[in-house]
Amino acid sequence: MSNIEKKIKQNEPMKNHTSFKIGGTADLFLKVATIEELMQAIEYAKTKKIPIYFIGNGSNLLVTDKGIRGLVVKIDIQNISIQKAENSVKVTVGAGYKMMALARELLNQEITGFEEFAGIPGTIGGAIYMNAGAYGKEMKDIVISTKCMDLDGKIFTLSNKEQEFTYRDSIFEKNNYIILETTLQLNNGIKSKIENKMTKLLKERKEKQPIGEPSAGSTFKRQEGIITAKLIDECGLKGYSIGGAKVSEKHAGFVVNSNNATAKDVLDLIKYIKEKVYEKYGIKIEEELRIIGEE
Repeated sequence: MSNIEKKIKQNEPMKNHTSFKIGGTADLFLKVATIEELMQAIEYAKTKKIPIYFIGNGSNLLVTDKGIRGLVVKIDIQNISIQKAENSVKVTVGAGYKMMALARELLNQEITGFEEFAGIPGTIGGAIYMNAGAYGKEMKDIVISTKCMDLDGKIFTLSNKEQEFTYRDSIFEKNNYIILETTLQLNNGIKSKIENKMTKLLKERKEKQPIGEPSAGSTFKRQEGIITAKLIDECGLKGYSIGGAKVSEKHAGFVVNSNNATAKDVLDLIKYIKEKVYEKYGIKIEEELRIIGEE
């Protein structure tokens, strides 16, 4: 038995690895902290002829009730290096580094330009994968380049342009590229100013969003000139629930796990919301969260 095989867990409950706290079991589950381990995991899946899936912190993820057949690999690469110059700062950070932890580290190092992202749950890899954004800023605005790997184990680096960032999307999902690390363009700042801005934005987020309840973040995508949460609210759906899944009373754009919801509860509620919004406004809204697992 290889070293990597020894680390693989069997029948792992995926609700332990998603912010939604929902999901059946993964046949096999492995956390990798290095590129070498990741390559071994890919090789293992190929040898065993089983499907392989990659996740970050599971904060934008809904796993189905039947769970996942194959190997789930959680990317936990956490390297960080900082290059300070007079007029700019380059920060290279592993895909498994958590957004909040990175925001705190940058605050301590007096580096500005990341404050808007401080409250985004999940990892830097997940944030790049979906071009996460907040307060008018997206990952594409600060990424210089990203090192990634394809399913053949080939490693290469993509420039900002080559990552094909669009609203909540990038080349990584389309091409099944695995994000290893990214380099961000930031700036030298003043600690007190950075701290004040971060505190203000985190407070605002806490006031407006259901931070304390399990969810996958914002459930629906925004559209040009349309505030999706407002449409859902105007359909009278705040607080509406199916099973243990509920439209947040604090922010209609969030579906929360209010009472041991199943994935089916969430999917049924999403379907219901989409139908009601289409009925009232003739607008088709799309979910933002990623759904994986056996149907």
